[in-house]
Amino acid sequence: MQLLIVDDEPIIRMGLLKMAEAYAPAFKSIRTADNGQEALERIREAEPDFVLTDIRMPKLDGLGLCQAMHEHYPRIQTVVISGYNDFEYAQKCIGYGVKHYLLKPVTKSDVHEVLDKLIRKSAKSYVSVARYVDTIDRLESCIWSMQREELFGVLREWRESCLSTELTISQLKELLEDCIALLVKRFQARNFSPDYHRDALPGGGMNELLDSFEARLRQMEQSLMLVRSGNYRDPMEEAKAYIDSRLSQEISLDQVAAMIGLTPTYFSALFKKMTSETFVQYRINKRMEKAKELLSVPHIRIIDVASEVGYDDYPHFTKTFKKIVGVSPSDYRTALGIK
Repeated sequence: MQLLIVDDEPIIRMGLLKMAEAYAPAFKSIRTADNGQEALERIREAEPDFVLTDIRMPKLDGLGLCQAMHEHYPRIQTVVISGYNDFEYAQKCIGYGVKHYLLKPVTKSDVHEVLDKLIRKSAKSYVSVARYVDTIDRLESCIWSMQREELFGVLREWRESCLSTELTISQLKELLEDCIALLVKRFQARNFSPDYHRDALPGGGMNELLDSFEARLRQMEQSLMLVRSGNYRDPMEEAKAYIDSRLSQEISLDQVAAMIGLTPTYFSALFKKMTSETFVQYRINKRMEKAKELLSVPHIRIIDVASEVGYDDYPHFTKTFKKIVGVSPSDYRTALGIK
């Protein structure tokens, strides 16, 4: 969070700065400006989240600053500071989206109380970047891997998240259209151009917008099914076949996930859900199954068996084999009647 303090009186400006610096959680940055004109220069350099501004200043007063921010930087939340005689004048800022006022003299508790209100409001008025990116990743993976139930679950969580915010209809519409555009770009990077209804999302309430958004994603999924025309392989079967054919190699979870076009995090969770084993557990068990097959061939040395299933460290192989199978490789071979 970033804060800009605007006041032409140095003592008041520094006092507000000290009060803001004492606020917790701390701001990422707190800057100051002497007047409205300088404040706009600061805003152009780096747009703050909040502005605390005096009303009467030279060059460009607080009213002019609020008007300029309302027209060009509507996301910024503003607090107007005024003297008792200026309060009626300050109220003209209502037309420019200002909802918070502080009367001079301003105390630390006044400043902290209004910052609490601003930050609580801000927290409800946007979807966090981390949640947005995670949702995009999961939607892409669900559609690409044809995991319909998973897709419905992600969409349900996304709906709840959007409805829990205080986004306006226009903000939600912009967010959902950005989400669709980003998904289309990701699919195009996979050489797939989804066929779907490309018009802007229709107006209406929050739920109607989300219904339309979900319908677009289902259209993308159906388009992908048609493109694949029955030639689609289950991603988990494809992943397992890839692992099984490379038991002697040290392949990573990231490699396998990339091969089937899923993010590592989603692939790991999906693999565990579909196989009841982690990626590592599955590979070890498959290696030991392969080792048992090779041990049943008399002329293959045990040390060569270890190498064939990806173990250059022979003691580590024998220890792992005994842990999984219950006996050492030599005892297993002896039980088969092989000396």
